[in-house]
Amino acid sequence: MVLKPVLRTKTTTLFHTHFQRYNYNYAMPTPSIVNLNFSISELCRKGRLKEALHILLTTYHSTVDSSTYLQLLQTCISKKALSEGKKIHSHISERHLKLATIKVLQDTLVRMYDQCGSLVDAREVFDQITERDVLSWNAIIAAYRRHGYPQEALKLFCEMQATGVQPDQFSISSIFQACAKIRDLETGMKIHQSIMERGFLSDVVVASALVDMYAKCGSIQIARELFDKIHQRNIISWNAMLAAYAQDGELDEALKLFEEMPRRDVVSWTAMVSGYAQNGFFEKALETFKQMQLAGVKPVSATYASILPACGKLGALKQGMDIHQSIIENGFLSDVVVVSAVVDMYAKCGSIHMARQLFDKMSRRNLISWNAMIAGYAVNGFCKDALELFELMKLSGTYPNHVTLTCVLLACSHSGLVNEACKYFNGFTDSYRIAPTIDHYVCLVDLLGRAAYLEQTLKFIIKMPVKPMTVVWTCLLGACRAHKNAGLGAFTATLLLELDPKNAATFVLLSNIYAEVGMWDEVQKVRTSMKDGGIKKIPGCSWIEDHKKVHAFYIGDRSHPQTQEIYAKLDNLSLEMKAAGYLPHSKDALNDVEEEEKNIFLCHHSEKLAIAFGLLNTPPGTTIRVVKNLRVCVDCHSATKYISKIVGREIVVRDANRFHHFEQGQCSCKDYW
Repeated sequence: MVLKPVLRTKTTTLFHTHFQRYNYNYAMPTPSIVNLNFSISELCRKGRLKEALHILLTTYHSTVDSSTYLQLLQTCISKKALSEGKKIHSHISERHLKLATIKVLQDTLVRMYDQCGSLVDAREVFDQITERDVLSWNAIIAAYRRHGYPQEALKLFCEMQATGVQPDQFSISSIFQACAKIRDLETGMKIHQSIMERGFLSDVVVASALVDMYAKCGSIQIARELFDKIHQRNIISWNAMLAAYAQDGELDEALKLFEEMPRRDVVSWTAMVSGYAQNGFFEKALETFKQMQLAGVKPVSATYASILPACGKLGALKQGMDIHQSIIENGFLSDVVVVSAVVDMYAKCGSIHMARQLFDKMSRRNLISWNAMIAGYAVNGFCKDALELFELMKLSGTYPNHVTLTCVLLACSHSGLVNEACKYFNGFTDSYRIAPTIDHYVCLVDLLGRAAYLEQTLKFIIKMPVKPMTVVWTCLLGACRAHKNAGLGAFTATLLLELDPKNAATFVLLSNIYAEVGMWDEVQKVRTSMKDGGIKKIPGCSWIEDHKKVHAFYIGDRSHPQTQEIYAKLDNLSLEMKAAGYLPHSKDALNDVEEEEKNIFLCHHSEKLAIAFGLLNTPPGTTIRVVKNLRVCVDCHSATKYISKIVGREIVVRDANRFHHFEQGQCSCKDYW
């Protein structure tokens, strides 16, 4: 009997749909296997993964080519599509048991899960591979390295060799990167020795990874010797050496190399931006970032993650906003690391509301995002908001880490919440098995000291299970200064000077303590010791941004082109402040001069110069933002409260410890800093 073609009317279409829905076994025309595989492959080639997956999941063929599955998985890798990748894996396992044991598919599944962010699934697939070759081992070793488990990667590398599988150039380069990550120079040198006679060093990828390993482990001279021996350097080897110099702080050498390179790509530029930023040359980092853009090189995720902290350190809000706009234009808003860095930048520029707005818009948040926002609230003095956000974080299912605890303790410290801080400190150990680090002990010492529990603070330090570092005793010394305890201050300073005899901060704090209680003979002795020892106080410096340029001011600075106008503005402000009731806190000026001269000296502190510059160069009503390298002094804090009321402006000052938001004669710190 000859079957006639079925006329596709509306009725017959509904009939077929009904039978397809309930999977009735009936004869109906279906596309050929060749056409099916071709259709899926074409859609994958065009990046239309969801359409390709739909065809795969709604067709009831018993056979799909392994090459088609490979294309689907490769597309998942390129799109970081974990959910779709899992569906494809399930389809392979359920419909094609024989295909599920094909090793090339298993290796690709390991890579897919790795690249899409699921290390657990990658390991599960790897464990099911019965015949593992070097490709299988390479996939899982790289996965552990990329996911932040370099030590586990090293164990797998040893296990691979124990099973008789010899490493190739990809295994070697990956394991050098793992050694670099944990600064394991000893293991790196052993592997280097083992491969010297096997020809691997002629491979530029291996040689570059080796250069990088030695550099990151602190052996930059060996790194340079190896770099010089590479006959055919590619961009990877150039970038490895460039990054080595930049990260080691040898920026002049990096720049000489930033000049010899035949071609500079985004990695080269990013290495220089990162090097400047990490070594405190924030303005140079911003300048290099601008040069990179002028050269037509588009930033990548790592570039943005390197430059945004520089904006935060300088309080360069406008330049940070420009970079935020660049992130939007270049399509990085879905990158959780980049957006978290933008949130952090806004918070560190004192624009906490903009930080929260962006945080709330994030479609996906990770631990870095939560920590950035909690820390932002903490340093800006919004303790309640920080703790509320921490509770929201727990409800979201995000597991806190030691950084989270530091942020929470910092929030408590800046608001004097002693009981709450102790509860969180103990709770993290009990609930999350997070062992306290020196950073956490520093936070508690700072908190107890600020709250005037000086004797208890000393006992706490003595009982600490970790050895007190200089920063711990400095916190106690700062508390002695705040609460005018000269006896404990002198004792603490003695301990500090034994640990670090050249630390200028110790001498300055001790001088201030003696000055606060009127012990001027002791002040003179401390200053004489500083002079005899050639110890100089770190000069106070304040930065302010105007028209996307950062201006720096030092105490008594007269180098700025607007010096005359700035000092005239300060003179006028001084008259208005005194009329409003301001009295200079002359004990902050430790000069051997008369009281009137001390008051003039105080008037020219760096943040006051920066504020005067801001008042001269920004429109009325706009917020003035200043960043200072040292703790704001009592006099400048008092003066800025008066200035904010006189000029009717919000003035945001970030000092070495925290933010101060001055408005209408009040400060957000409530005079607790």
